[in-house]
Amino acid sequence: MTSGTALMTDQYELTMLDAALADGTAHRRCTFEVFGRSLPHGRRYGVVAGVGRLLDALGRFSFGEEELDALRAAGSVSDRTLEHLASTRFAGEIAGYPEGELYFPGSPILSVTGTFAECVLLETLVLSILNHDCAIASAAARMTTAANGRRLIEMGSRRTHEEAAVAAARAAYLAGFDATSNLEAAARYGVPTTGTSAHAFTLLHDSEEEAFRAQVESLGVGTTLLVDTYDITEGIETAVRVAGPQLGAVRIDSGDLGVMAQRARAQLDSLGATSTRVVLSGDLDEHAIAGLRAEPVDAYGVGTSVVTGSGAPTAGMVYKLVEVEGRPVAKRSSSKESRGGAKSAVRRHKPTGTATEEVVHRLAHPVEVGEHDRVVPVELVKSGEPVDGRSSLGEARERLRANLVAIPWEGLKLSRGEPAIPTTFLD
Repeated sequence: MTSGTALMTDQYELTMLDAALADGTAHRRCTFEVFGRSLPHGRRYGVVAGVGRLLDALGRFSFGEEELDALRAAGSVSDRTLEHLASTRFAGEIAGYPEGELYFPGSPILSVTGTFAECVLLETLVLSILNHDCAIASAAARMTTAANGRRLIEMGSRRTHEEAAVAAARAAYLAGFDATSNLEAAARYGVPTTGTSAHAFTLLHDSEEEAFRAQVESLGVGTTLLVDTYDITEGIETAVRVAGPQLGAVRIDSGDLGVMAQRARAQLDSLGATSTRVVLSGDLDEHAIAGLRAEPVDAYGVGTSVVTGSGAPTAGMVYKLVEVEGRPVAKRSSSKESRGGAKSAVRRHKPTGTATEEVVHRLAHPVEVGEHDRVVPVELVKSGEPVDGRSSLGEARERLRANLVAIPWEGLKLSRGEPAIPTTFLD
């Protein structure tokens, strides 16, 4: 497709646009808001990720001839709407939580303001990116906390869609992972990469020793050798014999990982390989990582659980119309209510820096911002163009690190509980 993102719209969005163009309401100035009614079950905070990807996608959002021909062939919309789409380009404003920010139930994560015609087309694009990336980052942040400073490697590309794999690697890195095995994530976003061989490389050779020797001769003694293809004890002995006591690391991908880590550490030390690291992988999630905290582990490789949100594959965010021509509007359906009016949020803190409350208020009714408080949303797009000073991925990592330090320690627990800080809604 010409644009790459313009057909990231649903038919019902085009249906609404078609009808709004017909009755003259399409050009009313509106604000749509992205928020989550609740956090995934048991979670105490969410992590904002994907804003950078969204801004990139927004810059490519237009309907070229190929997209219009596809819609015309499908008979999806009227000629009037096709003519409108041919010249459509978002020219409004977007404000929202920057990447690496924490969010809570009801947080106004993104506010999109412009004509109804230009804002309504963005719903699927906005939600598909934010729901995915925020879910991955939120899970990855919990794993980072559980790892307690130990190295984390994202290696889940084979467990998700090929494009989702790249986005997941980016989101995991934002949330504190140290590296990914996904090379495309390095090319697009500069995420550091690492990796070692799989069991197939060992099985390719006539013996484990031949496989290890080939890898060491190619990559040097600092490489990581996978030692559980056959027998772990024999594998470690062979690895040290081939590479010497300066071997970089051994990886164990099966068995009782806690017990295996203890035995591997003791064996490596007895062989003089005291600096050789122990890397564990194999169906790890934040709870398994926390359970291994007391074991002699140097790094974790995490796959399926991180790229699927560790039980919460979507952040559950919605995109709702909250204001029309300056007039607050709200959905009143039972259990799916929304709060009318364009909003902002102030995060309140103690003098020590600990966050105590999130105050969500209408822009028309500003609240006092104390000495230790801060306004959370920032300007992202003005008159259709991204504002200067956009955060880098590295800055988003540091922002999240600082935010996690600021919440009460109870908010970092992996057990079920209330959100890390309460949210107050003001009219």
